Amino acid sequence: MELSSLPVCTVLPTYNERANIGPLVEGILAHTPPAHRVLVVDDNSPDGTWQVVEELAAAQRRTGEHRVAVLRRIGEKGLTSAIQRGIDIALAEYGAAVVTWMDCDLSMPPTDVPRLVQAIAAGADVAVGSRWVPGGADLAHGLTARTLSRVINGFAGLMVGPQVHDYTSGFIAARAAVLREIRLRGDYGEYCIDLLGRSLRAGYRVVEVPYICVPRHAGESKTGVNLWDYLVKGRKYVAAAWRVRR
Repeated sequence: MELSSLPVCTVLPTYNERANIGPLVEGILAHTPPAHRVLVVDDNSPDGTWQVVEELAAAQRRTGEHRVAVLRRIGEKGLTSAIQRGIDIALAEYGAAVVTWMDCDLSMPPTDVPRLVQAIAAGADVAVGSRWVPGGADLAHGLTARTLSRVINGFAGLMVGPQVHDYTSGFIAARAAVLREIRLRGDYGEYCIDLLGRSLRAGYRVVEVPYICVPRHAGESKTGVNLWDYLVKGRKYVAAAWRVRR
């Protein structure tokens, strides 16, 4: 299928990203064809992130376009469940052949979304934006966070397989067939290790696309604010890798 006509949906899970979501959505729209839609799944952000997206969607409707939508979840929360909810809508309601997702703080450049989709169009089943392959880098985090990421990804490589270098990426594109078979599991970023590991075990072709992770545009990081936060999340990552191994 031609890349320009490939039905794609980018799912954006948000919580208090009001200052970032507008530029992110507009950046994705500017660098993708009309068949590419954006669905924001917002956990009822107190800062009104969902309102920004509603305004963008309304502005689009006035021009006859319907590429942007928002789901405001009330009484639900969590990164993994938000992404999965978006995937379900993209597949069932939008007929997406490919679903992508990413962090919403502009640390993952929207200009790189088409590169992940291109990798799928070229034959991959899952494409991973990777910081830890040639051409990739992590400029967003300090030495401690980068070192822990390397250690966790090294462990995941030993447990799950060396085909992937950035098991904790969170910058993903996947074919609909993969996402219908494999649902996301986990509370936070460990879902990515689980998804990639099970995809490899199922025989799907997983490729890495280098990208440069840059500092968040605005707001506070949800990855971790100190060493203890990183260690707590790191334990879940290790447990996810071990679970896939078993």
